[in-house]
Amino acid sequence: MDRNLALEFVRVTEAAAIAAYAWIGKGDNNAADGAAVDAMRTWFNEIPFSGKVVIGEGSKDEAPELYTGEKIGLGGAPYMDIAVDPLECTNSVAYGRYNATSVIAAGPRGTLLSAPDTYMDKIAVGRKAKKAINLDASVATNIKNVAKALGKKVSDVTVIILERDRHKSLIQEVRKAGARVRLISDGDVAAAIATCMPDSGIDLLLGVGGSTEAVLGGAAVKILGGEMYCRFKPTDAHHANLVKKAGFNTKKIYSTEDLAKGKELMFTATGIIDGPLLPGVLVTNDALITHSVVVRGETSTLRYVTTHHQR
Repeated sequence: MDRNLALEFVRVTEAAAIAAYAWIGKGDNNAADGAAVDAMRTWFNEIPFSGKVVIGEGSKDEAPELYTGEKIGLGGAPYMDIAVDPLECTNSVAYGRYNATSVIAAGPRGTLLSAPDTYMDKIAVGRKAKKAINLDASVATNIKNVAKALGKKVSDVTVIILERDRHKSLIQEVRKAGARVRLISDGDVAAAIATCMPDSGIDLLLGVGGSTEAVLGGAAVKILGGEMYCRFKPTDAHHANLVKKAGFNTKKIYSTEDLAKGKELMFTATGIIDGPLLPGVLVTNDALITHSVVVRGETSTLRYVTTHHQR
């Protein structure tokens, strides 16, 4: 993956983050998401490449821009799969809550899982614990094995979980096992990646979240040497039909290699509101300051980019 293209994609997530930032705390989910989507699509279409959105804002009927199957870029080589979430954590921006980012994962054609916009059961850890997890194992067993792999006491293991009604029993199981729970209102892409960051304080991700977020987070987790396992878990008949129509089933377990194949992968994110992965947009009298991360598979590197955008 060309490093210059990586920098171009940083500009894309920066533009989306700045556009969404204008809507923080204004209570309008649609306006916040729409601003981020418009900005991301506009900047994508200034870049000399041929991109195809393989998982993004939804089907063409559900999203007018950055829908699954949409072609983006000026055309010509390289030819790439793109997974996008212009505004991960729409509610966080609309209501001024913790943790929001703009996110892109990319790879050569055929590398990223193209799946319906639905839900998946997930477990993710960093490099040291990548062989310690099993999606079919009990919560207590996974926590015990992760603790052993990390050289920690079970009581010192921190599990990050989306705060949802569907996770009430999961949260109780984690606490019964003796581990700590870190609840987040939204944003399991950043949460999954945080398991790969030794200084994040997060050891394990558990719970059901979006399939788009699984591909985005899985790509980054893979590059960083961690592991994520996922399985489709539709929450209702509509989502079950989406999975069936797309040719998937609810039994197969997907690893990071299934979500994002090979090494020619790239992940880019820019913070909108402070979270476990990145600081948010900072406003000064004469500039907007953005904080981004670029993770490249070919070089196994993680770079932080701080940009001052003059006002």
